[in-house]
Amino acid sequence: MNDLDLIRRYEPVLRFTRGEQFFPIRATDYLRRCSLWLQRPGEEPRELVTEGHLSPATLGDDRPAGFGSVQYLKFIDPLNIAELAAYRLRTGFERRSEDEVFHPGPGRLARVGYTARFIDAIFSLTLLARGRVPGDTAAAAALVCRQMDAEPAYHARVLKQEGWIILQYWVFFPFNNWRSGFFGANDHEADWEMLCIYLADRPNAEPQPEWVAYASHEFEGDELRRRWDDPELHKEQGTHPVVYTGAGSHAAYFQPGEYMTEIELAFLSPLARLAEFAQRIGRNLTRLAQGQMPRSQANHVRVNTFRVPFIDYARGDGQAIGPGQPRPWGAPEPLTPTPDWVKGYRGLWGLFVRDQFAGENAPAGPMYNRDGSVRRAWFDPLGWAGLDKVAPQASADEAVAVRTAELETETEALRRSIQANSQRLHTLGIEQQAMYGRAHMRHIYLEHGRQIQSLSQDLATQRGRLTENRALLESLGRYAARLGAGERAPAQAHLAHPHRPIDPQELTIGRVAELWSAMSIGLMMMLFVGLVLFARQALFVGAAGLVVLLTLIEAGARRRLRSLLHGLTIVLAVLSGLVLLYEFFWPLVEVGLVLAGAYIMWENIRELANRR
Repeated sequence: MNDLDLIRRYEPVLRFTRGEQFFPIRATDYLRRCSLWLQRPGEEPRELVTEGHLSPATLGDDRPAGFGSVQYLKFIDPLNIAELAAYRLRTGFERRSEDEVFHPGPGRLARVGYTARFIDAIFSLTLLARGRVPGDTAAAAALVCRQMDAEPAYHARVLKQEGWIILQYWVFFPFNNWRSGFFGANDHEADWEMLCIYLADRPNAEPQPEWVAYASHEFEGDELRRRWDDPELHKEQGTHPVVYTGAGSHAAYFQPGEYMTEIELAFLSPLARLAEFAQRIGRNLTRLAQGQMPRSQANHVRVNTFRVPFIDYARGDGQAIGPGQPRPWGAPEPLTPTPDWVKGYRGLWGLFVRDQFAGENAPAGPMYNRDGSVRRAWFDPLGWAGLDKVAPQASADEAVAVRTAELETETEALRRSIQANSQRLHTLGIEQQAMYGRAHMRHIYLEHGRQIQSLSQDLATQRGRLTENRALLESLGRYAARLGAGERAPAQAHLAHPHRPIDPQELTIGRVAELWSAMSIGLMMMLFVGLVLFARQALFVGAAGLVVLLTLIEAGARRRLRSLLHGLTIVLAVLSGLVLLYEFFWPLVEVGLVLAGAYIMWENIRELANRR
C-alpha cells in the first residue's frame, strides 16, 4: 500500500458546531487571495507582493528582512460601513438552516468565582489597548470565503520513525473567529490544525493503526492521544477517526461537548502556578488521587482561579466533512517531500496586529512556530504526543525479549561482581582483625577501615540493583505472558488528566445566576467608586459590607445559601478557637504540661507495678 492509499484510507472526519462559518480549504487557494507584507521595528508595514501575484512558487523566495522584522500575509481588508451594512442586510434576510444557527451554552462566567471574573474583566480591557483583529474582519472573511466556494481539502505527509509510520494531516482554515463568533479568547486570520495517526510498521503485513493524536491549542504530550481501540475515539466506517472541532477555535477533541479552556496572562503566571500547587496538595491530602476519586469528582472540571476561562464549543451538531459525509474531502495536498512554500516561508499566514499576547496574531505555517523555529510536531511527532517511550504493539514481544536478555546479562555480571566484592570484603575484615591492637600497624588498620566502609557501601548498592533487576525480570516475564495471551493495558492507562467535556450536570445553571455573573464585576467596580465618592470616611467598613453583600447575592443566585452558612459556621468556629488560643495561650500550655507530666508518671508507675 503506497503513501497516498494510506492517507486516504485513514483520512479523518471533521464534525463542526452549528454556526461555524470557516471550513478547511487548500492553502494554495488562500494564497491566491493574499498579499505579502513586511513589518520592520519602528516602521509602517510595507507591501512586498500585491494580491493576485502571490503563489506557492514565489512564497518561499528568500527575502532577507533583518532582526525583529515580521513577514505576514494579509487575506482581506475589513468591510467599510456600506459593505458591512449590505452584508448584514443580506445575511439577515437569508433563511438559515438549523445547522447554521449557534446557541451558546450557560454563561462561562457563571461557572467560576469572583477572582476569575475579575481577571476576565482585565483581559477584556486589554483588548482595548493591545493589538487585535478589527471587528469587521470576520464578516469580510466570511464574505470572501463564500465567494471562493473552495473544495474541502487537507494537506498530508507520511514519515517513518522508530518502527512507526506516521500519517500527519494538516488542516487549513482561512479564519479563526472564536472571539467574535463564539465568545472565545481571540480572532486571527488563518489557522493550521493537525492530527496524527500512528501505525505500526510491519514488514510482512499491512501497517496497523495503534494511536491517534489531535492538536488542541498549545497542549502536548500523553493527553493528546488515544489508543485506536479506545471507546472514546469515535470512528466512521471503522478506519476514519472523528474530530469534534471547536467552534471558531478549530481545536480538535475526541468527544462532543463543551470544553473549559483557560488563558494565562503572563503577569499572573506565578499565582496560577501557586494555585495549581495548592490544588495538587489538596487532592493528595484528601487522598482523592486519580483512580481513587468518585467518578463525579473525576469528571469535574477544575478551574484555575488566576486564569481567564473560556468555553470551546465542540458539539459536533453542525456540518461534517469527510468519508460518508455530505461534504467529502477533495484530493489531498501532499507535504512529502516538503514543498518550498512550506519550508521556505517562516512568516505568519495572516494579519500581524502586534498583539503582545500573540493570541490575535496569525499563526505561522505547518512547519514553524511564530518565532520561526521548527514546530516539535513537525520534526518530532512521536515526542510531541508522548509516544517516544512507547514501542509499537507489533514489535513489543521482540522488545521485551531483547530487554530481558540484556537484563539477564547485566544481572549475571552483577552477581559475579557481588561475589568477588564479598570475598574481598571478607579478606579485608580478616586482615583488619589480625592487625587489631598492634600499634605499629595503626595506619594500615585505619586504611583497611576506610576500604571496608567504601566497599561495603558499593556492595549494598550492587545488591540493591540486583534485587531491582530480579524484580524487573519477573515483571518482564509476566508482561511477556500477557502479550502472548493478547492482553493489553487499559486504553487510557497513559492519561493522568484527560481533557473531557464539561459534565452536563454542571451546565444546569439558572438564568439568575447567569445574569448575576455577567453583571457582578462591573457592578462591584461601580459600587466601589460610589463608596470612594460618597462614603470615603467609612471606606474600609463599606468595602467589607460590600464584599459580604456580594457574597450573599452570589450564594443566593447559585442556590447555595445553606452551603455558605455552613462554611461561615466552620470559619467562625476556627476563628473563635484561634482567639481563645491567643488569649489563654500560657494557661493552656501550663495545663497541658501538667496533664502530660501526670500521664508520664502514671505510665511509669504502672510499669513498675507490673514488674514481677
